[in-house]
Amino acid sequence: MKVTTDGCLFGAAVADSIENSKLKIENILDIGTGTGLLSLMLAQKIDAKIDAVEIDENAYLQAKENFGQSPWKARLAIFNTDVLHFNSLGKYDCIITNPPFFEDDLQSEDESKNKAKHASTLTLKELLLAIHANLKNDGNFFILLPYHRSNYFEHEATLAGFYLKEKIEVRQTPQHDFFRVIMHFSRSESGTAINELTIKNAAGNYTDEFIALLKDYYLFA
Repeated sequence: MKVTTDGCLFGAAVADSIENSKLKIENILDIGTGTGLLSLMLAQKIDAKIDAVEIDENAYLQAKENFGQSPWKARLAIFNTDVLHFNSLGKYDCIITNPPFFEDDLQSEDESKNKAKHASTLTLKELLLAIHANLKNDGNFFILLPYHRSNYFEHEATLAGFYLKEKIEVRQTPQHDFFRVIMHFSRSESGTAINELTIKNAAGNYTDEFIALLKDYYLFA
């Protein structure tokens, strides 16, 4: 399971949003952590206890190793389970998730890739049930989705009692259409801030806004 550019962008954007909005976050749940990337990025910036859930055993073992080698290992815990069967001791101030992307799309012959990329093990509706069960009443959750799934998910989230607070529409270059969206929800109704972010400029170099978000995470930025 590769570390993707949009995954890095998501982790950095969530940490930036939490810092800028001064949300009081003492504990975080990372649903479908994969290699643990998002948990590690948030642990670097946010002084909170982070629990990560991963259903795939190989990914779980990789994330466990990554957590154990990090400077924030005392605040990180990982569980090899389906989030629908996850029993936490309490609810969370914040939930982050980069869920399976391609619900009903063509699948790979590699079952581990299917678990990572397809909603065969967790649909978006089931994900919302898990978020509802594990999020405090005044909590916030952040999700990274393909752009074409954003309207559907916003509709389903609204039906589940959540309101969209912020949306960042992401494209590769100024010439490309939006391909990812970062969404921030809570149970408190308010206006929605809509922003755009472009990863690379027309010359193929990373944009200033992308570099500013990622500079604290990349060794050479």
